[in-house]
Amino acid sequence: MTGRPVDVSSRVFRNARILIVDDEPVNVDLLRRLLERAGFSRIESTNDSRHALDLYVKFRPDLILLDLHMPHRDGLQVMDELNQIAEASYLPILMLTGDDTPEAKREALSRGAKDFLNKPFHSDEVLLRIGTLLETRFLYLQIQSQNQILEAKVRDRTRELEAAQIEIIERLARAAEFRDDNTGQHTERVGQMSALLARQIGLSDTQVSLIRRAAPLHDVGKIGIPDSILMKLGKLTPEEFELVKTHTSIGARILSGSRFTILRLAEEIAYNHHERWDGSGYVGIRGSDIPLAGRIVAVADVFDALTQKRPYKAAWPVNEAIAEIDRQRGHQFDPTLVDAFLRVIEQREPKERVT
Repeated sequence: MTGRPVDVSSRVFRNARILIVDDEPVNVDLLRRLLERAGFSRIESTNDSRHALDLYVKFRPDLILLDLHMPHRDGLQVMDELNQIAEASYLPILMLTGDDTPEAKREALSRGAKDFLNKPFHSDEVLLRIGTLLETRFLYLQIQSQNQILEAKVRDRTRELEAAQIEIIERLARAAEFRDDNTGQHTERVGQMSALLARQIGLSDTQVSLIRRAAPLHDVGKIGIPDSILMKLGKLTPEEFELVKTHTSIGARILSGSRFTILRLAEEIAYNHHERWDGSGYVGIRGSDIPLAGRIVAVADVFDALTQKRPYKAAWPVNEAIAEIDRQRGHQFDPTLVDAFLRVIEQREPKERVT
């Protein structure tokens, strides 16, 4: 049989790694000379099929020329071993054998051989089969590489979108706080403290991160409260206080209906962060019925509000604020979270705990 010889002029074919496994040294020598004349230079071989697996691991061939009937391990057993460790890529195996029975061919192809050639074989036909298998191999690798590049681009784009989402959330939280905290730092501090409390009670890194990002939106509903009430220097009337309380439901409505986990959590926090452990909060939810994220942010929010100056109040000394959080154990706050808060405070630098 004659035909188009393998084109090894390209760098791809010159660098193709070929492994020969045949128990007959004369066959190995014949195949090696044939391949070298065709321009292949990266060739490994063995007459002992027990070494095939080790050679595969060390050499990482692009093509295996494998005899079927061999002592110790036959070609089918070798393919079974290769199937267990081969990487998830197209690895062509050309089965070379003197057994021309249909059963032998069917068994070889079903176990992983990509092509089957009977001995004695014609050199042109061997090279044609090798050329076809290698073309398929390198096309597969090229597609695999392109897929990896596309996946990397998708990952980069996803990270960019996540970063944009987080930035928008942070800016929205800052806008909500700007009227009564023009530094915009209250939301950041509440997010940081909420994350510390979440970690302290053993939540996962993913949950901690979500709370860290969602907590700053706790007061986003303040957008709907008039400045005349929000920035009032004196005591609020009962009617004004009732209006202020609506910022939790306003915030929840602003954030409702999102398909993003972080915004669903922010909705939950916005609605529940003024609930009290004893049930005397805005809505009247009590104890563990209050969502955990709302209970966490309640502690972080009150502590920061107490220790910061506002138009309508002076800042409390830190030690007094800590004592107030402790006094509200079981009343305003979840006792477990008060314990976690005190542990967080103890882990801070002493200078951060003294005014």
